[in-house]
Amino acid sequence: MAKSIVCLQPLTKEQVEAIRKAAPGYTFVQCDAKQPDLEALAGAEIVISWAKGISGLLLREGTPLRWVQAWSAGVDKLPLDRLEQRGIVLTNASGVHAEPISQVIFGYMLMFVRNLHTAIRNQDRRIWNSDETETELTGKTVVIAGTGEIGAATARIAKAFGMRTIGVRRIDDPLPGFDAMYTTSRLKDAVAEGDFVINTLPLTGETRSLFDASVFSSFKEGSYYINIGRGGTTDTEALIEALENGRLRGAGLDVFEAEPLPEDHPLWDMKQVIITPHVAGLTDHYSDRLVGIFTENMKSYLAHGAPTINVIDYRRQY
Repeated sequence: MAKSIVCLQPLTKEQVEAIRKAAPGYTFVQCDAKQPDLEALAGAEIVISWAKGISGLLLREGTPLRWVQAWSAGVDKLPLDRLEQRGIVLTNASGVHAEPISQVIFGYMLMFVRNLHTAIRNQDRRIWNSDETETELTGKTVVIAGTGEIGAATARIAKAFGMRTIGVRRIDDPLPGFDAMYTTSRLKDAVAEGDFVINTLPLTGETRSLFDASVFSSFKEGSYYINIGRGGTTDTEALIEALENGRLRGAGLDVFEAEPLPEDHPLWDMKQVIITPHVAGLTDHYSDRLVGIFTENMKSYLAHGAPTINVIDYRRQY
């Protein structure tokens, strides 16, 4: 049987050619995730992206599938247990999002410190007004929960604004760009120091509802919360309470427990909240960067039988 790669995402001719060049001896099939080519998928050794309704076919006993390249950084919606049982390697899109998402984070932050979110609402009503609470990022402390590609890019930019940076991750070993590091077990201590708390975490068994009432009660009064990770890492009711009681001055939210955010959800009416529809990672450079990751991994796959970049640890779920 011929070795094959099936991609479920649209690619340019140049991107397809880059994959073919990196994978000599493989046939390449591109199809629509909404109407996948089931015959091609059944014989695929490598699949780029995922789609609803294909798990049974791809994860059947005796499947030729050996490697799945996810189209996103988060993999919580994939059948991780079954992929692991079949011995299939899973890689994600970590690194693709660092530039656009870090820029969105600073978009939120700059809007808050300069009251631009209020100015836009005033413009709609033709109101010339300032409550004179404008400030700046210089000298502020940003706490970044999750110090991967996005967290590292955010810390690097924060230093350019003259900010103090604190990281939160599983271990407290120092990392470039961070002035201090806390373990996840000390999240409450970390958030108590932050003028801004940025959540870049994936959704796992350990991070689900990590930002709960006890954590929000530890936030520095008048601070801001920004979540561009996964909605399920945050207890939404606890977040709303922290916004209502003034513990939080505002929140920038790109992800939510329920998406799309229901029309009657109270967050829509909170003027101190900036909402974006899970678009922080979208960019016209997305496909180019992901194909770059895939073709680099293809080199090690051909040479050693396994990719080496962005390999998911099934035990940690990221």
